[in-house]
Amino acid sequence: MPDEPDVTLVRPPELTTAPYAYAAVTGPGRLVFTAGACPLDTDGNTVAVGDVAGQARQVMANLVTVLQAAGAQLTDVVKTTVFVASSRQADLVTAWNVVRAAFGDHDAPSTLLGVSVLGYDDQLVEVEATAICPRPSS
Repeated sequence: MPDEPDVTLVRPPELTTAPYAYAAVTGPGRLVFTAGACPLDTDGNTVAVGDVAGQARQVMANLVTVLQAAGAQLTDVVKTTVFVASSRQADLVTAWNVVRAAFGDHDAPSTLLGVSVLGYDDQLVEVEATAICPRPSS
């Protein structure tokens, strides 16, 4: 049986309570670095044009698919970066709420950024992740 990854989320009591951990420490396993998950369907079309929440849902579904293909899952994620193509804080919060809901109680450290443009036509949201997954059996 492969070693199980060990992810410990760090929340120093000296810092303000946040809806995410401030750091993650990992144990045995293989690191997985994802490209930014985008709000694309299987044909490569941007979904939910103009809808931050709709795009964030597709992004998270695509991120789950990529992690599974790499042998990981959302609870193996140790860090995310969430990009939102907007200067409106409300749009960032909308995307963040969808991303956080997908992770459930696994509140790994994350950075939330408003950016001017993302790579695909009509794209509003992108999420990249770093995860640790079990080592394959020898």
